[in-house]
Amino acid sequence: MTLPMSLLLWSVLLGLLQCLASGLAVSAARGLDFSASARDDQAPITGIPGRVIRAFANFRETFPLFAALALASAVLHRSGGLVTTGAELYVIGRLIYWPLYVAGIPWVRSVVWLVASFGLVLMLIGLA
Repeated sequence: MTLPMSLLLWSVLLGLLQCLASGLAVSAARGLDFSASARDDQAPITGIPGRVIRAFANFRETFPLFAALALASAVLHRSGGLVTTGAELYVIGRLIYWPLYVAGIPWVRSVVWLVASFGLVLMLIGLA
């Protein structure tokens, strides 16, 4: 298995952990009755639970792009150089981004997001 494909699997695990954390955050903020309901009340959740939820939403925005690029690297048999470096930047950036977002640390979080996004650009260039 190529490194980009391995990193894709690790990023799926990261997404699953963020999904679990998001569900726990909703339950912590609104209670188990709300979690078991149809969740018709969609008032914003604030504080740390809200940041956990928003960090996961941010992951869900970029993960499909990473998955498409990692899968394209397997189909095209291009897994070295910029593709691998980009995949590493994306996954490491996403690992660092989550706790920074949850802790509410500005600026550094934004720089880390840019690094992860630059990883996607590198992958795209490597596949072109």
